Amino acid sequence: MQKLKEANLYRSELIPVSGKLVERYNKCLKTLGFSITKLKSFSIDGVGWSPEVAEEKKDIQYLNHGDANPHGIIISPLQKGKPVYLPFHSFDREMMQHVFRTHGQKINDITRDSAICIDFDQDIDVFYEPLDVLKYDDVSITFRLIENLEEKQKEQLRLVDKFNTANNFIDEDIHQQLLESSNTYGDLRDRDLSLHPLHFTTGSFFTRAFDGVYLLRDFIKPIIIFESKEVYKEAIKDTIHDVLIYHIDQPELVDKLKDHIIIDCDLEAAVKTPNYDRIKKFELAQFLKNTEHPIKDILNKKVLFKSYLNKIDIKARKQVMSVELYLEKLERSNTFKIEDIVDQSLYFALHQPHSSLSAEHRDLIHKLLINISPKDVLFLYWYDKEQFYKSYETWDDSFRDWVIECISNNI
Repeated sequence: MQKLKEANLYRSELIPVSGKLVERYNKCLKTLGFSITKLKSFSIDGVGWSPEVAEEKKDIQYLNHGDANPHGIIISPLQKGKPVYLPFHSFDREMMQHVFRTHGQKINDITRDSAICIDFDQDIDVFYEPLDVLKYDDVSITFRLIENLEEKQKEQLRLVDKFNTANNFIDEDIHQQLLESSNTYGDLRDRDLSLHPLHFTTGSFFTRAFDGVYLLRDFIKPIIIFESKEVYKEAIKDTIHDVLIYHIDQPELVDKLKDHIIIDCDLEAAVKTPNYDRIKKFELAQFLKNTEHPIKDILNKKVLFKSYLNKIDIKARKQVMSVELYLEKLERSNTFKIEDIVDQSLYFALHQPHSSLSAEHRDLIHKLLINISPKDVLFLYWYDKEQFYKSYETWDDSFRDWVIECISNNI
């Protein structure tokens, strides 16, 4: 990952946490019912998730009480606008933006000497069956301050009122109580510590619950797509809900998404795009072994690309160039079938969200498509960083150089 870090492509926007902030973070973990971290320093993202703490706990979802109960932590106003690197839902970043838009000024004040615990409550205590994800509707976002600071403020205000009553200003016990409260929590009299609950309405989304589920419900008919075959097999036993259920590897899924005007694919237009160029180069790279030249140079230089294209076996060559071969044949006759010539996964990779979709839906469908066929390294980085990092570990070092250059040139 060192090359990615040097190129600022690996979690480059994390916020460093040390000293007093570690103490506050641990108090948040305790407040939320989690065990504390023993780390003296680490980093966090926009929702308060830390890769170092996750590694320490050997649990990437350590801020969750099961799939139905995710949480967040705010210990710094610097978290505003930061990425959510491992979102449990595809809408997590939007929820955090909603939080900072609404309570930004109060967060700035509170995090001077305190921290905020966040509960994302969809009114579901626990999931029992895969189709329980259909219960997602409104998410209630509620807040708690560490050490019950709101209650301490009320106590301090009661002491002040008591101090100002009759001759209590000469009562040394009240003096002492006020001093202890002030020394421990500061002067809370004029601070606004009240963070009213927020609501976030979900539409179509992806969730990590049940090993990964897409719920598309803003279209002709609700569609649920499972990444896990085991969970999918359990889900299709359902006879109650009127929804379409697919596993992400089913070819029929792509046809259904096209029927519902969610995705489309114009091959003649696609071959002229940078998207196709990246996918074709990715395809060739999969067949290159023990090359005399760096893979980066082979993919970047036309002469070398053609040279190595001619060195791989004919079957592989046809796969790499299958789209262009199909379009050439189509010019001569319309009797050719795309499935007989174009590699299926390559064809799926060239699909795009339908132009009629909103920006929010386009991002979600891009993520779905890159999970169906992860052949565009740029889109994989943009829409599924976790999978990108896993794939990156398996790639040839020279291919990694090309990938880094490819992404860096598009940021």
